[in-house]
Amino acid sequence: MNQTCPTIFVSHGGGPCFWMNWNPPNLFSGLRKFFEDLPSQLIAKPTAIVVVSAHWEESVFTVQSTPMPKMIYDYFGFPSETYQINYPALGSPGLAEQISVLLKKSNIQHVLDSNRGFDHGVYVPLLIAFPEADIPVLQISLKADLDPLAHFKLGQVLRPLRDQNVLILGSGFSYHNLRGIPDQKGVSHVFDKWLSDTLCLLPAEARNQRLLQWSSAPQARLAHPREEHLIPLLVCAGAGESQHCEKIYSENLPSWNVLTSCFRFG
Repeated sequence: MNQTCPTIFVSHGGGPCFWMNWNPPNLFSGLRKFFEDLPSQLIAKPTAIVVVSAHWEESVFTVQSTPMPKMIYDYFGFPSETYQINYPALGSPGLAEQISVLLKKSNIQHVLDSNRGFDHGVYVPLLIAFPEADIPVLQISLKADLDPLAHFKLGQVLRPLRDQNVLILGSGFSYHNLRGIPDQKGVSHVFDKWLSDTLCLLPAEARNQRLLQWSSAPQARLAHPREEHLIPLLVCAGAGESQHCEKIYSENLPSWNVLTSCFRFG
């Protein structure tokens, strides 16, 4: 029997954050616990996971069709052991072809990439949430223009995959201004309130229209000077177009004063 899987936007933390000795030591402990509990947000174990990560941009949407993806250590200046992290999940060339068919039917320009590995927006959260690495995983890139509507439409096209119990996971961060850490002016708190009210309190149609105009929100460009970490949320919103949205995690990160949140549609 097919299961309709929720679609989830997560804040994936900073670099290899769950394998670091932070000061304070509990900086990412709450987020780690969220990812450990993430399977409980799902109806059943997913048949596959499609990740749209903030850390992959291409000129057109690009679908990973790599059978056995390697790790891309796309962070810098961290301890040597963090460059040994491995997430040996298989890719899914068959699902990549299915996604390609859906995109073609909607006249969305795209290509397949059979060499792309997993970036840390994939393996950092999934290694905590699904440590057995026994679920096929593939990525879809962001489109480099970061157009909100294009990414919302991508989510709409991917929507049928949820009926096959495929988890569509947007991996970014609800606040991403590295120069604004610690958040002494409370920018993340102002933007998070707007984001949470928009996603969780408005009817779906009004929510989606308001989200497409996210850059006009209070403190928007201070919260996201460049929006690559927010845009995966637009894909999730498209995939959950008419469904209720719920905030499933929110925490003010200790010492950083950064309020960060995760959301589920359906």
